[in-house]
Amino acid sequence: MSRAEKAAAERPTLAAVARGAGVSASTASLAFSGAGPVSPATRERVLAVAEELGYGGPDPRARSLRRGRSGIVGAVIESSLSDAFRDPVNVAMLDGLADVTGPADNSLLLLTETTPAQSRLIDAPLDAVVLFGCSLRLDESVAVVRRRGMPVVSIEARPMDGVLDIGLDNVEASRTLARHLRELGHRRVAVVALELGPTRELGRITDERVAAGTTHTALQRLAGVREVFPGAGGVVTAGSWTSEGHRAGMLLLDVPPADRPTAIVAQSDLLASGVIAAAAELGLAVPAELSVVGFDGIRLDDPRAADLTTMRQPAVEKGRAAGRALLDLLAGVPAESQTFTSVFHPGCTTAPPREAGV
Repeated sequence: MSRAEKAAAERPTLAAVARGAGVSASTASLAFSGAGPVSPATRERVLAVAEELGYGGPDPRARSLRRGRSGIVGAVIESSLSDAFRDPVNVAMLDGLADVTGPADNSLLLLTETTPAQSRLIDAPLDAVVLFGCSLRLDESVAVVRRRGMPVVSIEARPMDGVLDIGLDNVEASRTLARHLRELGHRRVAVVALELGPTRELGRITDERVAAGTTHTALQRLAGVREVFPGAGGVVTAGSWTSEGHRAGMLLLDVPPADRPTAIVAQSDLLASGVIAAAAELGLAVPAELSVVGFDGIRLDDPRAADLTTMRQPAVEKGRAAGRALLDLLAGVPAESQTFTSVFHPGCTTAPPREAGV
C-alpha cells in the first residue's frame, strides 16, 4: 500500500462517526449540514464523536459530484479587488447577492476583469456567473461564459443576447439631476464621469472618448445629463474614488472664474465628495459659489458632503435581484430582467448660481 493509500485508509470517515454516535450515516450527514430534522442532542453527540476522531466534515467535492454542481457562483467585478472594494456600491451589491445565494448553499468566487480572470472563467468550477456591468472587459467575460453554457446575469450592462440584466434608470436619474440644476438657473454645467473605458486614465470628456466608451453605466449617465445640457463636457476619471473626484475638480475649478462651471454633476457620491474637497481647497463655497450633485446615496464621512444632493439607488436590492434571477435560471425556472428606480434627494449642496443666467 502506498503512503497516499495508507493515509486515505486511516482518514476518519462519516461512517465511522455515525457508528461512534450510534446513528445512521444519513443522520450524521444531516447533523453536519444542519439542514434536516436532527435533535440538538443528536447533533451535539455526532459533532463530539467527529471531534474525537478528527473528522472535519463531508468532502465538498463528493457532494458536488452527487448533485452535479459545484455550489460556486462567479462574480466578475471591475479592476483589482482592492480598488473594487473602495466603492461602497460594489460592496452593497455583493452583500445583496450573498444574501440570496448563500442560504441556497452557494459560495461566491470573486473574479476581476484582468486577463487571469478570463482564464479562471474558462476552468473555474462554477455553476453560474454574475457580471457587474461596469466591467470594462464584459464582452470577453460573456464570450467565455457562453462557451461553457452557464447561466449569466449582469448588473447594469448593455443588452446582450442570452444575458439577463438587472438594470438601473441611469438615464432618467441623471436627467433628473440635470433638470434640478437647470431649474435653479445653472447653464455652465460640467460632468465628472466614471471611467468610460476601454482605458483608465484621467482626461477631458471628448467626442472621441465617448464614441470609444465601453462602460454602460457611465455612458448612460452622461447621456441623461446631455439631454438637458447638450454637449456638456467635463472630465473622465479612472474610477469611483474620492481622490479621482478631487483631481477632476482641480482640473475644472482651478481656472479663471469666467471659464469655471457653476455646477458639477458627479457620476458617483465619492466623486462628488472629491469635487467638494477640491472646491474647499480653492476657496470656493458649496453651494454659494458651486453646486455639486452626486449619484448613489451612500453615507459620506466628509461633513461638507454629508447632505449631498444626489440620486439614491437601491444597490443591495439590485444584488438580491441578481441572486434571485440566477437561482431561477439554475433551477430551470423562467426569469425576467428587472430595472430599478433611483430616488432624488435634494440635499444642501445645490443652490442658484451667484449670477443669474450662468
